[in-house]
Amino acid sequence: MKKINLITLIAAFSFVLLACGKEETSAEDKASFTGEPGETFVVGLDDTFVPMGFRDNEGNLVGLDIDLATEAADRLGMEVAFQPIDWAMKETELNSGNIDVIWNGYSVTKERKEKVDFTTPYLSGGQIFVVMADSPINNWEDLEGKVVASQQSSSTVDLLKNHESGIVEIFEGQDVIQYPSYNDVFNDLESGRSDAAAVSELYARYYMKQKGIEKYRVLEERFAEENTAVGVRKSDTVFLEKLDDVLADMEKDGTLAEIKDKWIAE
Repeated sequence: MKKINLITLIAAFSFVLLACGKEETSAEDKASFTGEPGETFVVGLDDTFVPMGFRDNEGNLVGLDIDLATEAADRLGMEVAFQPIDWAMKETELNSGNIDVIWNGYSVTKERKEKVDFTTPYLSGGQIFVVMADSPINNWEDLEGKVVASQQSSSTVDLLKNHESGIVEIFEGQDVIQYPSYNDVFNDLESGRSDAAAVSELYARYYMKQKGIEKYRVLEERFAEENTAVGVRKSDTVFLEKLDDVLADMEKDGTLAEIKDKWIAE
């Protein structure tokens, strides 16, 4: 009986070692992604974020970042796959190896730099407050005691909560109401459940143009300016360099400007 127990214990221990070995190999493989020709890199995105990456009326993924990533993959001799993710889990998805890049209007912030590495920024923009056209809110002071909504785990929320003015403290509940997507934020605003939306200006102006810009107003002062870049794992330095090079080439030959002009209109 003792011999049987010993054999069982050894077998179990061997299984644990084997399992750990597989996990380490898997983690090592994910950490050493270099983006070789013929390989596929997976883009994590929020597929409701117009005009960067979203579904058209036929359900196809389209947008500025979809075009950029597709062009980059073609120039690198690679394939690209797009994976909708929970935006609140984007860095976890990246660092666990489920995706290879975050490429979806991903703003560069101090907090995010601690978790991922960024390419050179390829777009800049601001953060704004949007209200309905008939709202009595005309400036920041009018937001006192009002309900303000934004997207969960977005740079908008980070920038707003860390704003030097401490503006969040005057909102109702001294906090920002958060929803999974900007689309939900606008639905909340239009239904009257919130009084103002804190939104990426790029998204907001595209959305308002599609829905009827006369229905909304933008408060005059932006509360932040930011840069947009591609996020990669800190271990994937080779792939980061390749992406930087291809984005630089696209800027040099005018492709980057062409794609921007296609999706961004005044």
